[in-house]
Amino acid sequence: MHEHEPRAQFKHMEDGTAEDWRIISQAFGGFARELPDRIIEHLKLLEGDCGGFPVDRLTHCLQTATLAHRDGQDEEYVVCALLHDIGDTLGPYNHADVAASLLEPFVSEENHWMVKHHAIFQGYYFFNHLGLDRDLREQFRDHPCFKRTVEFCAKYDAAAFDPEQETLPLSFFEPMLRRVMAQPKRSLYKKSLDPRPAEQSA
Repeated sequence: MHEHEPRAQFKHMEDGTAEDWRIISQAFGGFARELPDRIIEHLKLLEGDCGGFPVDRLTHCLQTATLAHRDGQDEEYVVCALLHDIGDTLGPYNHADVAASLLEPFVSEENHWMVKHHAIFQGYYFFNHLGLDRDLREQFRDHPCFKRTVEFCAKYDAAAFDPEQETLPLSFFEPMLRRVMAQPKRSLYKKSLDPRPAEQSA
C-alpha cells in the first residue's frame, strides 16, 4: 500500500474531475511499467508443479522458449513461447485464453492468435486418449494462422517435455520479455499512453 500517494476524490466515476484522472494516469504509468516483474513472478509459480507431466510447468515453458530461440524465431515469438502456459495457475480450464489476453497488447495479431488457439491445436497429440476429437483444429484449416499454430505445437510446445533437454534459465529470457512488453502495440488506452509531441521532440 502506498498510503501517502495522491488519490482521486470521487466516490462515483461520474463525479471524477480532470485532476482526479491526472492523478490516476500518473499512478498507472508506474504500475504498468512493473508488469514484466509481475509476469516473471507469476511464471515462477509454475516451478515444481508437474501436474503429472514429465517436467514441471515452468521447465516446459522454458524448454518451449529455448526450442523456439534455438530455431531462430524472433524475440516476440520466443516470448509467446515462454508465456504460452502462464495461464495454467489461474485458468486451468482456459489457460490459452489467459496467456493470449496478457500478450495481446504487445504482440502481432498472428502471434496472439497462435497463443490463443494453441490448446486446441496441441489436442491433436492427445485428445483421442481423453475421448475428445483430436482433429478439432480442423475447423481452422482455412485460417491464415493455421500452419503457424500447427508448427508452434509440433516443433516447440509438444516437444518440450524432456528432462534431459537443454533448458535455458528464466534470466536468459527476461531481457526479451522486458523489451517486448516495453510499449503496447494495441490497447484501448494506447492513444493516451503515447508520448506527447513535445515529449517526442525533447
